[in-house]
Amino acid sequence: MDTRNIIDMSAFLQDNRHPAIREVEGYWQALRAGRLVPRRSEVDPRGIERALEFAFILERIAPGLARMRIAGSHLSELMGMEVRGMPLSAFFTPDGRAICGEVLEQVFDTPAVAELKLEAERGMGKPAVEAKMLLLPLKSDLGDITRALGVLSTQGEIGRTPRRFDVMGQRISKLLDDTVAAPKVPAAPLTGFA
Repeated sequence: MDTRNIIDMSAFLQDNRHPAIREVEGYWQALRAGRLVPRRSEVDPRGIERALEFAFILERIAPGLARMRIAGSHLSELMGMEVRGMPLSAFFTPDGRAICGEVLEQVFDTPAVAELKLEAERGMGKPAVEAKMLLLPLKSDLGDITRALGVLSTQGEIGRTPRRFDVMGQRISKLLDDTVAAPKVPAAPLTGFA
């Protein structure tokens, strides 16, 4: 059994409301090992097994668009259907889709780490659900940054599906070329980001 990419993540589980976010982020940071961005081929699901149901892998298909290559069961529960192959924008309201596209461009082109504070649309049978999404850039087998490791963690009862989200805040952290000296430069959060 190959265990090179399995890392003990217990030290990163400090966010009580969204531990899956911190587990996946800690795993990704460990995979970076001083590099700008790790490769998609280095990601081992066993390294994030406590967060797998919330995790996904994206593939950039056009500017501002990425589709789900792999998706955990929680994402399918939120949509009420299998989500593999669907664009990430399917999880957002029309207003949220434009922001999602802009964020994806920063993740892939800058590259950057993005954390989004989300809130689900409410309605009959759709109770309040708040969420956080984390997007972490990855290199493809060709060496270009066209993949991303992501996680979507929610708080609240799912209710009637599909559940789509508005973006309530975002935090973009640009990655630097000399990642050993300074791994990231945080941007100021938008108003309303906790």
